[in-house]
Amino acid sequence: MSAVQRHAVVAGAGIGGLTAAVALHRHGWRVTVCERAAGPTAVGAGIVLAPNALRAFDTIGFDITRAAGRAVPAAMGLRRPDGRWLSRADTAAPAARFGGPPLALHRSALADALAAALPATAIRYGVAVTSVDDADGSPVVRTDAGDLDGADLVIAADGIHSPLRRRYFPDHPGLHHSGETAWRTVLPAAASLAGTATAETWGRGERFGVVPLADGRIYLYATAVVPAGHRPADVRAELLRRYGTWHDPIPALLERIDPAAVLQHDLYDLAAPLPRFHHGRLAWLGDAAHAMTPNLGQGGCQAVEDAAVLGHLLADTGTEDVPAALAAYSAARCARTDAIRVRARRAGRVAALTHPLAVAVRDLAVRATPARATERAMAALFDGFALPDGMDPVPAGVATRW
Repeated sequence: MSAVQRHAVVAGAGIGGLTAAVALHRHGWRVTVCERAAGPTAVGAGIVLAPNALRAFDTIGFDITRAAGRAVPAAMGLRRPDGRWLSRADTAAPAARFGGPPLALHRSALADALAAALPATAIRYGVAVTSVDDADGSPVVRTDAGDLDGADLVIAADGIHSPLRRRYFPDHPGLHHSGETAWRTVLPAAASLAGTATAETWGRGERFGVVPLADGRIYLYATAVVPAGHRPADVRAELLRRYGTWHDPIPALLERIDPAAVLQHDLYDLAAPLPRFHHGRLAWLGDAAHAMTPNLGQGGCQAVEDAAVLGHLLADTGTEDVPAALAAYSAARCARTDAIRVRARRAGRVAALTHPLAVAVRDLAVRATPARATERAMAALFDGFALPDGMDPVPAGVATRW
């Protein structure tokens, strides 16, 4: 490794960008994170970290329980609007099979914990990366607050609409609209919400999810098959119209929402895979590299995997070897992330069926699926993460979750 401290510039302070910054920082890199938002925000939604993401955090020595504690749902499942369960599983089984249960927490809590693991001056809020010049040689990072010279590495974690992706892959077809929109919000903790079950309910072209978070709050999300750009004038009225007659506790939860805190986004994924996740000294990760619909709950998890692999490959890399390390990163990540992107799209099509006969057949198929088949499907997601050489190094002196 070079005696000169290596410098990485990260475009975007989302979960993937911050995780990559922490991974590199713990391996001796100086990191500068540029985030277009004016500052950290508590507005947002929940995230469920599956066992593969938790293992990825372990490899960089990041203790996720500092952000969320150890609370996990006792069970989770899939329901019909009338409340009947289509499937239900105890989380103890996947915890034993995959090395730990999933963990649900607020995105802002995770982002705050990652930011706290970085030097105080590492994150520059209110600074948007507009372009990167000379990515093959000595990258110059252009921002709306001035240029940043001297980067040995640039990480494009600039989201689903990544300007850097468009710049370096001009012939890529871009984003594909799934046909659905999604609403998300988080309810404050309350004694009356204790014991709320983790479940997703499938109707005809509509879904509603309830996820208790580790801190006692409740994450709600809903999807509907509507044209892109559909924005109701009254969010609460729209959600009550669609889901207000569904099983308890959905109507009561909807009555508690703050319309100003409800996020709405149309659901997109990449229309086709990127040919690679790097160009010279520039690397893409997370939604910028492989945007996927949230149907498998793997978007954020795959960003964490990206960051762990990237940090591992760059840990002892001298500045002259960065392009080769990024090529290895592409080789390690492209196939896995695209397979999950395609699988998420297919799962969304099944969940969003609208014809009554198709919905009835779908629900019957879900109820008839053996638990062993479901476990095999989860294994492809949860057991699929590995560092390129099969090792799980943790920086010296840093404790892991377990």
